Amino acid sequence: MAPRTSIERARYLVLGSGLAGLYFALEVAERGPVTILTKAKLQDSNTRLAQGGISAVFDPTDSAAAHVEDTLRVGAGLCHREMVERAVAEGPALVARLAERYGVRFDRTDEDAFAPYALGREGGHSHRRVVHHRDMTGAEIVRGLVAAVLAHPNIRVVEHAMVIDLLSWSKVSGSEGCFGAYALDTRSGAVTAYVAPVTLLATGGAGKVYRYTSNPDVATADGIAMAYRIGAKVANLEFMQFHPTCLYHPEARSFLLSEALRGEGGVLRRADGSELMEGRHPMGSLAPRDVVAREIDAEIKRSGHPCVYLDLTHLDPEFLVRRFPGIHARCMELGIDMRRHRLPVVPAAHYMCGGVVVDPEGRTSVPGLLAAGEVAMSGMHGACRLASNSLLEAVVLADHAAKIADEAGRAPPERVAPWTEGDAVDSDEAVMVSANWAEVRAAMWNFVGIVRSDRRLARARRRIELFRDEIREYYWSYRVTRDLLELRNISLVAHLIVTCAEARKESRGLHHTLDHPDLDPSLAHDTVLDLSNGPPP
Repeated sequence: MAPRTSIERARYLVLGSGLAGLYFALEVAERGPVTILTKAKLQDSNTRLAQGGISAVFDPTDSAAAHVEDTLRVGAGLCHREMVERAVAEGPALVARLAERYGVRFDRTDEDAFAPYALGREGGHSHRRVVHHRDMTGAEIVRGLVAAVLAHPNIRVVEHAMVIDLLSWSKVSGSEGCFGAYALDTRSGAVTAYVAPVTLLATGGAGKVYRYTSNPDVATADGIAMAYRIGAKVANLEFMQFHPTCLYHPEARSFLLSEALRGEGGVLRRADGSELMEGRHPMGSLAPRDVVAREIDAEIKRSGHPCVYLDLTHLDPEFLVRRFPGIHARCMELGIDMRRHRLPVVPAAHYMCGGVVVDPEGRTSVPGLLAAGEVAMSGMHGACRLASNSLLEAVVLADHAAKIADEAGRAPPERVAPWTEGDAVDSDEAVMVSANWAEVRAAMWNFVGIVRSDRRLARARRRIELFRDEIREYYWSYRVTRDLLELRNISLVAHLIVTCAEARKESRGLHHTLDHPDLDPSLAHDTVLDLSNGPPP
């Protein structure tokens, strides 16, 4: 007999605790009780690791039109103009709201609280428009929002709650819709049904699908996988952005070196000291990320040298320490002084430009289910994300989702089916999980990385299908754990990425394939999958 499943109810259920989830929770909490589920600690998210900042137009020599044009150009023909224009127009006011309502301390040009923000510049931007807090912008945003969340009487936070699956109306009455989620307490093993009229997916990205990533351990594509399993549309998963400059060091764990380093004058160099990007792009070392990542990948393969170098030694040493204290401190811990030494760098999986399809208000194709942040595909980023537009999109989508949330769902059922384990037992074969974890991520890195081909994609698909067969058998035979649930999610999303990549017979933005090197104008549309035309869940 299955153990009794406890049921917890709220008006709004938020899955994830980055910028999008925390902001949404704070905005709707005035209207009713909110439960935030996060599978680790409240502060653990991709947002917290964001170094560069949030892009918004504050410089009087800049313009919204220029920001829109930069975004569309980098997005390589796939951005949704309506979403881009909305985000750019609303960005300045939302940055100010983060600062004034939630106490986020963005750097300013002087001590006057109402002075213009200090602005950085990053790859692909034609102007300085990156609002930041030194080189720890994400951590500062999280600090401000977490403090507000913990102080709010209408918000409940549940840590170490790993969502297993979304609760679907189709299993209750045959109609589509979502009314919450089953979640595993990863410490006790208990499963709880969290029920709400409206659920916001804010689970972040998918970097851990790849062997090398700048993402934290929590970025295992959970939201994309669980949304797909209940029938939501997902799109553009072929466009995984590889950040060009992660620190190459055995103890660095792909520590990110912010694009703002190049925005302040850093130069990418080959091992012999020559400039890598000279003659490769008009913006040189500040070229868009897809261009720079491919050039670094090509140089590493051509030369056999394991990395290239980011040179900051020509810049003012005191300025470097003042502007980038976090990066300086971490490099010094590893024995590298960026004031005197060039920094060894390599690309790593960084940001998913695709995700769960949403409209500009954050609605998915499943009633009752909203999405915001990296898990969502609003059309903001197209085929390649402009630097620091991610936090901008997250707060814009979260803001609009909060405004329409009460219209998005319906009253959940009084009775909820209990979670059942069937005949599952405790695993004595945990090595199966760890081995498949490693093999899926290695296949994705080797065959579905910065440069692809038809043959590589086919090889990846065959291997991932085999891994998924093993994972399904394991899932139904043994009691669930966080590791098993994450493996189930990354293997499904890996399969979805390959399916999207195989469908795009061209090279566009972040998707570069040797067999189809040119851009095909007839393919200037999103690659959309759901249960009707994608792999089995």
